[in-house]
Amino acid sequence: MKHRILLIDDEESILKVIKKFLEDKGFYVDTAKSRSQALNLIFDNRYSVILSDYRLPDGTGIEILESFRKKDRDTPFVIITAYGSINGAVEAIQKGASHYIAKPIDAENLLKIIQFLIQKKEKTGFDTVEEFAGIIGSSPLMKELFKEIDIVSKSESTVLIEGESGTGKELVAKAIHRLSNRKDKPFVAVNCSAIPVELFENELFGHEKGAYTGAFGQGKGKIELAGEGTLFLDEIGELDPVLQAKLLRVLQEKEFYRLGGSKTVPVKCRIIAATNRDLEKMVSEGKFREDLFYRINVVHLKVPPLRERKEDIPLLSRYFLKKYSEINGKNILDIDREAVDILTNYEWKGNVRELENAIERAVVMCQQDIILPEHLPPRITGAVKNKTGYDLSGEINLLELEKKVILKVLEETGWNQTKAAQKLGISRKQLRTKMKNFGLLQTS
Repeated sequence: MKHRILLIDDEESILKVIKKFLEDKGFYVDTAKSRSQALNLIFDNRYSVILSDYRLPDGTGIEILESFRKKDRDTPFVIITAYGSINGAVEAIQKGASHYIAKPIDAENLLKIIQFLIQKKEKTGFDTVEEFAGIIGSSPLMKELFKEIDIVSKSESTVLIEGESGTGKELVAKAIHRLSNRKDKPFVAVNCSAIPVELFENELFGHEKGAYTGAFGQGKGKIELAGEGTLFLDEIGELDPVLQAKLLRVLQEKEFYRLGGSKTVPVKCRIIAATNRDLEKMVSEGKFREDLFYRINVVHLKVPPLRERKEDIPLLSRYFLKKYSEINGKNILDIDREAVDILTNYEWKGNVRELENAIERAVVMCQQDIILPEHLPPRITGAVKNKTGYDLSGEINLLELEKKVILKVLEETGWNQTKAAQKLGISRKQLRTKMKNFGLLQTS
């Protein structure tokens, strides 16, 4: 099915060029030069996307938008603003615009925006983010984990969560807490690897007045602060052997003494532990108490590494894109398909945490509407190129290689920049920037 686009602008040259470009891409395109002409077309026809310049001879694109939204709240409406007109862009979004773009219009970028908005409306061609108690994923491994979390949350048993660093073990612990009968009680997290041994007892058990120099009053530890909620012991494999023994007593007796105290304090919280280490191997090596291992490993959950659930990478990437676009005040629509392929083929030794870092960096670097491969960290694009067959051995200059590719395509297309850009899969504006950087722009 061909989609119909309405383009509103009072500049004849823009109407002709954009209309021709979009028609070549398979769209029907109607044009209007004024607010009144546009409103007549809008109320007589149905459009997949409406594009309107901000300033028109008899009004503004915002006025068209306001009138249109009274009739239709779903059809994508894009406002075209003068370069740097932030106030106009903000007003457009507040009034219900789906997006805004700045002049001069980059035709290739405009095409991506139109395709994105149409696909988003039709909900085809895009992954739907699936969220379970704050965890994102739709892969079979994650769906199985979601079932296990749901079952475990209904019990009171101690849970051990195993997974590599950055896989989201704390998110799993929070999900268990959120779905349990303790959800209205505190969730208290303790990083066992970050607290010095000499301070850990005080951190966990608290102290009585005068227990040590500077203890001027009673202090509650994390166990008491958790109350009837959940205590999350992260990286429990890093716990000192002496502290392992003290924690074992807490789990066995369900009570403890504050430092300097003589009265026992009951343990009312549920304990969930997590580790990125192989505790069974540590037990066999004498590095972790066997009795403590069995106490914390009543229920065992394993969080899969990101490389084993690659189908979740596009979902997570777009989730982080939305998150960091909002934080940085940007309006980035999507991630280019090639960039998604690169992200999917990377090994992600740092797992979800590393992916989040990469997308945050891409959002900061992106000055367009779509995140492209060039916005991703070089270590990621380089690793994927190497994995997928590029010969990066020796002292090959990647910039020189890129220059040779561009030069070859330009020669093949008779130096037609539009055709060369299409063949390279980039916009004409991007091509000209690269040509300028490589000294390939011909001068008269």
